[in-house]
Amino acid sequence: MIYLAVLAFGVTLGLPIAVIFASTAQGRATSTALEGIARQPESAPQIQTAMIIGLALIESLVIYALLMFFVLQGKLPEGDMVKQMIESDAKRVTTQQR
Repeated sequence: MIYLAVLAFGVTLGLPIAVIFASTAQGRATSTALEGIARQPESAPQIQTAMIIGLALIESLVIYALLMFFVLQGKLPEGDMVKQMIESDAKRVTTQQR
């Protein structure tokens, strides 16, 4: 049962955490690139190319997290199965206490 709780926790919070950190990283990368372009306008094409490659790599990590979200979501049991597992755990605990 602990496995299912950890799995549910990972499924529900994994994707939002990945999106929060990725959006922060994308904002910092864009900000830094724009500061670099403002300081040296003649190197704008090189900075822009490096920024776009970096943003694509950051975004690919979010897409990978989304893929893992769907894979792990398929591993979670349905409502009736969870109810049966809780009832069986409750029975096991009561028999162990006797």
